[in-house]
Amino acid sequence: MQLVLALDAGTTGVRTVAFDARLEVIDEAYRELTQYFPSPGEVEHDPREIANLAILTLQEVATRARHAGHEIVALGITNQRETTVGFDRIRGNIFHRAIVWQDRRTADFCQKLESEGHGPSVRAATGLVLDSYFSATKMNWMLERGLADAALAPSFATIDTWLLWVLSGGVNGGVFATEPSNASRTLLMDLTSLQWSTAMMDLFGVNESMLATLHPSANNFGSVSADAVPELAGVPITGVLGDQQSALFGQACFTRGLVKATYGTGAFILANAGATVPSVVEGLLTSLAWDLGEHGPTTYALEGSAFVAGAAVQWLRELGFIDASNQLETLALSVSDSSGVQFVPAFTGLGSPFWRPDARGAITGLSRGVGKGEIARALVEALAYQVRAMTDAFRDGGVELKELRCDGGAAAMDLLLQLQATNSRVEVVRCSSLEATARGAASIAGLESGLWASLEELEELWHAQQRFSPEDPLFVDPGYASWRNALDRA
Repeated sequence: MQLVLALDAGTTGVRTVAFDARLEVIDEAYRELTQYFPSPGEVEHDPREIANLAILTLQEVATRARHAGHEIVALGITNQRETTVGFDRIRGNIFHRAIVWQDRRTADFCQKLESEGHGPSVRAATGLVLDSYFSATKMNWMLERGLADAALAPSFATIDTWLLWVLSGGVNGGVFATEPSNASRTLLMDLTSLQWSTAMMDLFGVNESMLATLHPSANNFGSVSADAVPELAGVPITGVLGDQQSALFGQACFTRGLVKATYGTGAFILANAGATVPSVVEGLLTSLAWDLGEHGPTTYALEGSAFVAGAAVQWLRELGFIDASNQLETLALSVSDSSGVQFVPAFTGLGSPFWRPDARGAITGLSRGVGKGEIARALVEALAYQVRAMTDAFRDGGVELKELRCDGGAAAMDLLLQLQATNSRVEVVRCSSLEATARGAASIAGLESGLWASLEELEELWHAQQRFSPEDPLFVDPGYASWRNALDRA
């Protein structure tokens, strides 16, 4: 068979998935990524570990594919988006551990820029808000501390660019490039021109020489180097998308108005907003969904982002509430309700539609009768409440929600998706594969390499597994109101 590989470098782990021409998963390999928390509100990753895990998972899947007689025709990359690596392209040394999108160390800097009146110009140029979430603030932090001063070729990269550079040769001719779905999350790309913005680079103190070359998302970026992954030597890298845009693509949301929700480390809702820059919607962000080059129109997305979803499940696992993440639903269903407990998973501040970097996690309504089951159920409810806050913002902004196509690890929970349908007053659809992010990277890479001829062909390969319809909101509405009260206190 002809296979396309998707390299999915996420926040908590790195995965390689092999897809066939029917977009069915043939094989996969996964490695968990070490999380570093140097101080409260700070989150870091080791860029070399990310690269090493990418190479290990690629080797594992490629070796099995070759032994089975399959042909690997292309590789697509998808990634955690705003996480930023600073490195020297000449020597290959890294300035600092990668500063993760969840990191809040630049919150004061963002507030300073806001107080100086830069918020409206940033919003107009980039579609984003001044928040430590985004890459340019992290680049500025490294530059202000002189971390790049000794570099011969100081460079800043989102994870897609870092992996592309490593896999294509690194210091020996590695490709230093990116594409608009990732670039639009840096605070440095102009949404209209799809080029680096001189005004934004000046604001954050970044030189264009430090930034990757911009190409369409569907593009032949180069080939895998034999030195990096011998098993994939010469395989072209033909598609790159940020993870949330990749999930939108993998869910076949190719038509304006189609919406997806991903319950990953965070929870993210994206709506296809069409081929022109949409009007500003309060509480939401505007990003580039994808640039298909010759394969279709440039497409924009409206986005809501909650910073913590699956990360809170991981936290409960680390505390010993559960042994594995897939046990959360069973524990939550062991009780009939949360007994008034509310869980606010604001471990790294609040994203859409609140944008409060100073918020922190809270569990309220505790009593002596509360046990692990009630707290687990309160977390599942909170995941639904966070997304409800965002779907309400979409509606307030005039975006009609036809259905919510759901993916990500937590989307395996029937309890969550039924709560989501009732809270958001919309039909929720679980697709046949929860690996929508990897599926999107494989789809766009296969489109560019010619394995699939069109978006219409890809759309025919998407299938729903189960649908959840809204029920009577009699019980969820008071719960949501109570959660909003807890949110205010957090």
